[in-house]
Amino acid sequence: MKFMHKLITAAMALLFIVTVQAKPIAEDVNMIRPLLNGQQAPEVMVTTVAGKEVNLQDVLSGKKTILFFYRGGWCPFCNTQMGQLKKISGRLNGMGFQLIGISTDAPAGLKESIKERDLDYTLLSDFNSQVSQSFGLAYFASQKTTERYMSKMKLDNPLQKNQQGQERLVLPAPAVYVFDAKGLVQFNYVNPNFRVRLDEELLLKAAELVK
Repeated sequence: MKFMHKLITAAMALLFIVTVQAKPIAEDVNMIRPLLNGQQAPEVMVTTVAGKEVNLQDVLSGKKTILFFYRGGWCPFCNTQMGQLKKISGRLNGMGFQLIGISTDAPAGLKESIKERDLDYTLLSDFNSQVSQSFGLAYFASQKTTERYMSKMKLDNPLQKNQQGQERLVLPAPAVYVFDAKGLVQFNYVNPNFRVRLDEELLLKAAELVK
């Protein structure tokens, strides 16, 4: 009995360690392990447009939330998605949701996106990819993609070393999460193909189901 008690205790301790540890950055986009339905929003710091660091759980606290991850204002597919979400932001607000976008853009880049597209919802910065990593969405771009984006897009995001010790750009797989007021995921859409985004009408249907 004592042995079984020790075994169970060790197993519970290991489960706790696995639960609280940050998810590793995936070696490529097909190896991501995203946050799933029924799971709680992680406790992680995110940066506002004003440059202030806040806890994401505080941002979500007590509010139904549509949270979407996009790569940056330099991505044409992301800009299309932001425009589509703007069209339904009023309907989402009417259902009691706040709409929030998170990307690798620095606060200055977020301000530019808000101004250029006249956005009426919140954008937050994940410049160091810590938020996307905590959601299991962060992955290392290939060497070719890293070089192309850093040069052509003039990105200044910090490079991080993969398992082979190569410095790569870290990006989030585009994703949409629907949280209830308790901070639990009620719906998620994650697609490794950054060219394909969730249809806004489907998102509205998912939001309608959240009490």
